Amino acid sequence: MAYPFQLGFQDATSPIMEELLHFHDHTLMIVFLISSLVLYIITLMLTTKLTHTSTMDAQEVETVWTILPAIILILIALPSLRILYMMDEVNNPSLTVKTMGHQWYWSYEYTDYEDLSFDSYMIPTSDLKPGELRLLEVDNRVVLPMEMTIRMLVSSEDVLHSWAVPSLGLKTDAIPGRLNQMTLMSMRPGLFYGQCSEICGSNHSFMPIVLELVPLETFEKWSASML
Repeated sequence: MAYPFQLGFQDATSPIMEELLHFHDHTLMIVFLISSLVLYIITLMLTTKLTHTSTMDAQEVETVWTILPAIILILIALPSLRILYMMDEVNNPSLTVKTMGHQWYWSYEYTDYEDLSFDSYMIPTSDLKPGELRLLEVDNRVVLPMEMTIRMLVSSEDVLHSWAVPSLGLKTDAIPGRLNQMTLMSMRPGLFYGQCSEICGSNHSFMPIVLELVPLETFEKWSASML
């Protein structure tokens, strides 16, 4: 999860988030190089005597500064499109979880089980135990198996919400009357926190999301105890 004064992204937990981090670094390096070049040219213009100020025709320079930005845009667009299609792809999910947004809590339904559903409310600050995180802990965590493809179906029963878990690279709008889907996969166990990322009313800040990723055997024991 995030820590105070953090400047970068959270550590990646899913393959998609790893790809997003690599793409971010790739794009940031291009922006850094362009900014350095522009700063260098501005410095030269301010510190050296200009020459060829009467030049009215420079086709070679115009060709370079037309083709070069086009190549840079292609270098950014191609990996971006690749990741975009990867995020929309759902291949034979092992488990499906339906998430419904409410004012102001989340409800979850494991559709592969006959009767496994619950509501997830934020734990008030006065009820927190030592070591628990303020505004991020819930009374019922979403327990999921790690290293398995999981399909999340996201919708809402009242207003617009947004189901987001940054370390997994997940963010999907919960829209009334519409069912959005996304793929979730974690490569390691742990607790992963998120929040509603769409302003949905006065208690928008009090809709945390907690995913508990565990080995398959632990998940099977948990699901059996919930039925």
